[in-house]
Amino acid sequence: MSTIADVAARAGVSKATASRALSGHGYVADATRMLVEKAAAELSYVAHSSATSLATGRTHAVGVIVPRLDRWYFSEMLTGIQESLLEHGYDLTLYGLAEHSPTRHMVFDTILPRRRFDGIIAVGIQSSVHELDRLRGLGSPLVSVGPYHEGTSTVSIDDAAAAQIATEHLIDLGHTAIAFVGAATESATLGFGDARRLEGYRRAMDAAGLGEHTVISASGTSMPSGYEAAVDLLGNRRTRPTAVVGVCDEAAIGTIIAARRLGIAVPTELSVVGIDDHQHAEMFALTTIRQQPREQGNAAVRLLVQQLQHPHAEKEHVVAVSALVVRNSSAPPRSP
Repeated sequence: MSTIADVAARAGVSKATASRALSGHGYVADATRMLVEKAAAELSYVAHSSATSLATGRTHAVGVIVPRLDRWYFSEMLTGIQESLLEHGYDLTLYGLAEHSPTRHMVFDTILPRRRFDGIIAVGIQSSVHELDRLRGLGSPLVSVGPYHEGTSTVSIDDAAAAQIATEHLIDLGHTAIAFVGAATESATLGFGDARRLEGYRRAMDAAGLGEHTVISASGTSMPSGYEAAVDLLGNRRTRPTAVVGVCDEAAIGTIIAARRLGIAVPTELSVVGIDDHQHAEMFALTTIRQQPREQGNAAVRLLVQQLQHPHAEKEHVVAVSALVVRNSSAPPRSP
């Protein structure tokens, strides 16, 4: 492998000049910079990250914290983050940290404080803990992705508005017996946004004069938990709703599967609306509220790079647009 000394010798300059020319730190005449860059290209020289870090004070590494690695939303988000970080020349150090786990506490308490990152992107930090306080205390630029933020640049959707739009869609179709699947058990602590979605459902029902008809079926945010909740919800013909809003698409898809198993036709006998536009939403013809986690990941990196370039700039909050995508899982209620 070529060294900076090799590049300097070929360009006919000192090692210090070659280093300044390639790092962009310190003055170098344009003609000299071009000579050094040409020599580096001819020698296929790549600066060692450790040496660059010593020279610039930057590690060119970003820490990324996500609560789950096995969920569609987080994997899509991570794809967007990684794409953008690589485009900007940053390495990614990933921490998949389940909520309330001993590993999560260890990483926040001991590992992160002793690591050097140019910045941190934290996905899904919750309001019930003080993790953002600890992350801000590290002194690195910080971007938070999710509905909860305190003193950071953020990327999010309006979860309450998303659920309200989903519920209003069903109300506009003529439904009055609309249930909400999700966000009513301990699993709700996994997502501050889930509680906001429940709030949006209730807001829409209250506005339509249907507040006394709200039904919340305990569920997590996975297809199996949505399925289990829906089996209980739909099992009694006399109390069965004509429509369901899922806290997320996975819960909604679980509801569709449960309806099929019970012989309930979707959407003729039961309309189902989700939130997220999951990768399987089209396959299940699911009407949903679209959010784009990969684009949110791109936006998070953009905000972080802005902070690195302008450390004293005001914090920025990006609220991603959520659009209703109507497919074949929602229709007017069947006439008696």
